[in-house]
Amino acid sequence: MALKGKLEDFGITQLLNLINLARKTGTLYLESPEQEAYLCFREGSLIYATMAGVDDYLPVILQRAGIFTADHVKMIRDNMPGKSAQDIARVLITSGRLKQQVVLGHLRQHVVDIVHQVFSWNQGTFRFEPSELPVQGKITTSIALENLIIEGNRRLKEWELLRDELPDLDIALKFAERPSTPLRDINLSVEEWRVISFINPRNTIGQIAQYNNMDELQIRKIVYGLLQAGLVEMIRPVQPVAASKSARPDAAADKPVSAPQMRRPAVKRGIIQKLIRRIREL
Repeated sequence: MALKGKLEDFGITQLLNLINLARKTGTLYLESPEQEAYLCFREGSLIYATMAGVDDYLPVILQRAGIFTADHVKMIRDNMPGKSAQDIARVLITSGRLKQQVVLGHLRQHVVDIVHQVFSWNQGTFRFEPSELPVQGKITTSIALENLIIEGNRRLKEWELLRDELPDLDIALKFAERPSTPLRDINLSVEEWRVISFINPRNTIGQIAQYNNMDELQIRKIVYGLLQAGLVEMIRPVQPVAASKSARPDAAADKPVSAPQMRRPAVKRGIIQKLIRRIREL
């Protein structure tokens, strides 16, 4: 018999704890007001997860991880139509194109990322179907729930803080005229540099995140850190957000580009040039 209920009464943490302690096998179907997902378990371990609107085609997962390009994905679709993830992985691995641990590692991260997202769901419904595993043709993994629950709750608290500090992703950013943090003390990660490269009054935070394949937690953490360091300031976008969210954002780097939508930012160049020089020195 399926276990059903409302997420308002029985949260994600409680559900995962129950599945873990009872070593359940089956599928947990989740539905929030905006999204749907399902998580598959075998004897209390997470083996697979997917979410509506998130493409779980193996080459696309590898594209999001930076392993493949869009051309690679198209080539595989054209040459292996209808093939399962298992079949595609077998070809990639036996041909020497990828190592097994690389494929499994990115699939595992894809599953974990989906679970981290559903931790923030506190409205909607759930249904657990015992012994039901819709994973035929999929590549499964085995992830212990204990650490996943701890990390999920930590990220949830972090998410709540960042959502309070940065509630609107339709805000744009500009570089501060006088940064409060000395440039010699700036150490940027690759992800932070990717965000800085697109800081422009025309680009919303949401657009920058979408173009760089970052989820809301990632972009909020980076922007919050830049704000706390006094490197950037929040402003209203120069142009209305409208329906252009999927367009590639304007690049902040002063370099030639071929795409017509890539424009120089309407901001002073001093701070970005100093950041570029600082990064080159690292």
